[in-house]
Amino acid sequence: MQERRQVPRHRTLKAGSITFNRDGGVDCRVRNLSPAGACLEVASQLGIPDEFVLMVEIDHVKASCHVIWRTATRLGVAFDAQEQLRHARAGARSAG
Repeated sequence: MQERRQVPRHRTLKAGSITFNRDGGVDCRVRNLSPAGACLEVASQLGIPDEFVLMVEIDHVKASCHVIWRTATRLGVAFDAQEQLRHARAGARSAG
C-alpha cells in the first residue's frame, strides 16, 4: 500500500476528546499524530460528525480537523490548514 501522507506520523497512545458541540464530546485514543493529522480510536462512530475539534489535554492541543477516512472504530483526520501551521511551529520550538 502506498503512503499518501505528506508528513510522517509518530505512534502514540494518548487520551483525547472529540468535541463538536458545547454540551460535550466523545472520548478517543490518539494512536498516531503529526503536524498534519492523526489516527483516532473510538468505541463507536455513532454521532461523530465529519468536522470537529480534537483536544489532547496532556499536550495542550486543541485542533479543528476533518475526517479523511473511517472504519468501525478508527478515524483518520487532517488538521485544518491554520492548525497545521500552529502545530508545526510548536514542534519546531520544542525540538530546538
